[in-house]
Amino acid sequence: MSETGSNKDVSEEHLPSAQAETGTVAPAGDPFADPGLPPHEHRIQDVDERAARRSERTVALLFTLSMLATVAFIAAFVAIPVEKIVYIFPIGNVSALNFSLGVTLGVALFCIGAGAVHWARTLMSDVEAADERHPISAAPEVKAGVMADFRQGAEESAFGRRKLIRNTLFGALAMVPLSGVVLLRDLGPLPEDKLRHTLWEQGKLLVNQNTNEPMRPEDVVVGSLAFAKPEGLEEHDHDFQKEIAKAALMIVRIQPDNIKDQRTLDWSHEGIVAYSKICTHVGCPVSLYEQQTHHVLCPCHQSTFDLSDGARVVFGPAGHPLPQLRIAVNKDGYLEALGDFDEPVGPSFWERG
Repeated sequence: MSETGSNKDVSEEHLPSAQAETGTVAPAGDPFADPGLPPHEHRIQDVDERAARRSERTVALLFTLSMLATVAFIAAFVAIPVEKIVYIFPIGNVSALNFSLGVTLGVALFCIGAGAVHWARTLMSDVEAADERHPISAAPEVKAGVMADFRQGAEESAFGRRKLIRNTLFGALAMVPLSGVVLLRDLGPLPEDKLRHTLWEQGKLLVNQNTNEPMRPEDVVVGSLAFAKPEGLEEHDHDFQKEIAKAALMIVRIQPDNIKDQRTLDWSHEGIVAYSKICTHVGCPVSLYEQQTHHVLCPCHQSTFDLSDGARVVFGPAGHPLPQLRIAVNKDGYLEALGDFDEPVGPSFWERG
C-alpha cells in the first residue's frame, strides 16, 4: 500500500541539491525544479563612466531640488498670510498657505525618494546573490562574511567615491526636518507677552455689545449686568473671536457703600465696576449675576466671585479673582478705560508667570 502525500512519492534525484551535484536538469513542469538565476546583464552605467557621471548628476540634482523645496516651504510659511485664498484649477478656491506648504513639502520628500531610487537602480550594484538559509545564531565566520558583504556593498554603492551624491544627500536629509521644526511654531504663541495684553488702553470707550453704542454712566443702573467690548472691535473683523476672548468686559453697578475693597472702589466710577468676563478657571464666560450678594457665577463649573470685594473667589475651582479694568468718564460723558487689565485674563496657565 503506497504512502500517498509522504516524501517517499518524491524522487530525490529531482531535488535541487541532487541536481546541483549531478548537473542534471529536472523535467519540465517539475514543481521542485531549481530555476536558477538569469545571467547578469550589465547596465550602461557599469561600463560607461560618462553615463555613471550623468546618473550621479541626476541624483545630485534631485537632492538639490529637495533642499530648495525645503527652503521654499519655510519661506511660504513665513511670507504667505493665513487668510489668503487663491484659485487653483481644477481644485478651486484653496488656502494659499496650505497649498504652498503641501506642494513644497511634497516636492522635498519626493525628490529625496526619487533620487534614492535612481541611485539604487543606476549606480549601486544590481548583481543578485543566492545564499542558503542559516540558523538564527550566526557563527563567527558568518558574521565575518556579513561584515565583508557590508563593506563590499558600501564600496559598490560608490557612497564614498561619489562625493557629489553623498554631500547633496546629506544636505537634503539635513534640511527636510527643518520643515517640521518650522511647524512647531503653530503649537502655540511665540514666547512674547501677547497673552498679557488686550485691546483695552487709555481712552478706549466701553461699547455695549448688545446695542453697539458707547456706554454712559446713566445707562448702567444698580443691580443690572451689561457686557462691553473695546471701541473699534467689530464682529466682522477676522480676529474678532481672538480679541473678544481676551477683552470681553462685564459691567455692574453697586452702591459705593456696599463695595468692600478700596481698590475696587478707586477703579470704579460712582459704583460702576468693570471686570473681565472670562472665568479664571478654564476660560468660560461668566454671566450669572446675583444682585443681593453681588456674586457672579460661572455656569461651567460654578466658580463664584464677589464683585464687591475685588471679584475674589468665594466658591469653586477658580484659582484667582477676575481681573478688574480701571474706568472713568471722559469729557463727552462716556465711560472709558484708563488702561489695560492689571494682569492677564483667563485661566492661570504659564503665561501668568
